[in-house]
Amino acid sequence: MDISEILSTKFTEFDIGTPLSKVAGAFENQELDAVVVTDGDEYRGIVSRRQLASSSNQPSAKVGSQVQHVPTVDRTEDVREVARLMVGSDAKTLPVLRDDHVVGVVTGDAVLEAVRPFLDAVTVDDAYTAELVSATPETTIGKALNLLREAGIDHLPIVDGDDLEGMLSLYDVIEFTTRGGQKSQGGSGGSSGRGGGRQNRGGFGAREGDSDRMLDLPVRNLMSDAVFTVERSAPLDEVVETMFEREISSLIVTADGTGEPVGIITKTDVIEALTWERNDRNAVQVFGLELLEGMDYDDVSALIEDMASKYGEMSVIKASIELQEHKEQSRGVPLVLARIRLVTDRGYFTADGEGYGASHALRLAANAVERQLLKGKTYGQSKKRPVTDEQAQLYGWWLGR
Repeated sequence: MDISEILSTKFTEFDIGTPLSKVAGAFENQELDAVVVTDGDEYRGIVSRRQLASSSNQPSAKVGSQVQHVPTVDRTEDVREVARLMVGSDAKTLPVLRDDHVVGVVTGDAVLEAVRPFLDAVTVDDAYTAELVSATPETTIGKALNLLREAGIDHLPIVDGDDLEGMLSLYDVIEFTTRGGQKSQGGSGGSSGRGGGRQNRGGFGAREGDSDRMLDLPVRNLMSDAVFTVERSAPLDEVVETMFEREISSLIVTADGTGEPVGIITKTDVIEALTWERNDRNAVQVFGLELLEGMDYDDVSALIEDMASKYGEMSVIKASIELQEHKEQSRGVPLVLARIRLVTDRGYFTADGEGYGASHALRLAANAVERQLLKGKTYGQSKKRPVTDEQAQLYGWWLGR
């Protein structure tokens, strides 16, 4: 299955000199995930909603300063390869190029819509993220924003003991703080729906211009009350259907029969499920291996295992390494971005490294992950490791249908 029938020729495009304030206005369209950035007729990269929401640049800054280099694809690219590229680059929108010109984009939603009929063979239990990166109703908005940014997530479940109280979206926080918290006492102020629902609690009060005070507010004043859940035994096709129907991108996972929150499943988790390979036993996936000079797959795998072995008993469940080459060069050596995502039985770690030459960039990223390991800083608990007798179900489950 290729992407020729699911790519969209309608996309939003800005020149590199466009002020970020104008780009931010485009994202008032809640369905827009990313915009394409060009320099005249030349493609330069994308700027995503999450990237813009997480940045601290002034509105007068130019969009060119925020360009993210993501993989580009051809219109005949295989859907599963596109899924791999999305997971490896942490991008839900990839440009489709022809003769170095952008002719369309392919989105994570389009991929999920295309493969949804084949998703009934795998359940939530196979793909969800166990344990929650969460906050309590009394956590301040400022602290919650830091949690969202540091963990690289868009949704923060709000729990009180064992009770699920609500959901906080990164975009709702950004919108609230950047617009001066202009909520009247007792007003509900509809949320974007991207966090988990559309009903917010009222009672913010008038706080125009008082950004420090806004960040000190408890999240119970901003979280969405409408939170959608799914049991671990539910098939993934039902998960995707619910996400599209409710216009949300995450569901809280509950234990079958008890309703106890045990994790979260996102659209990204489902897209990642598309990358599972039939008969694949390798814990390490490398995207852009051809860029590495003086290193092969075994060298990269050994680097990851050696990195994990330095910090006690730690098992690598999955490691994803993405290498992206930029046009900038120094003495003929290209600038490369290396991104490592490491899933272990002790938690989830992620870091980037940028250097001249892929091997240099990879080692910088590995050093950054090692510092996280040393500090015990994780971004949530790991996905469960599939047991041996489940392998036939998990690998190549939809391609063979």
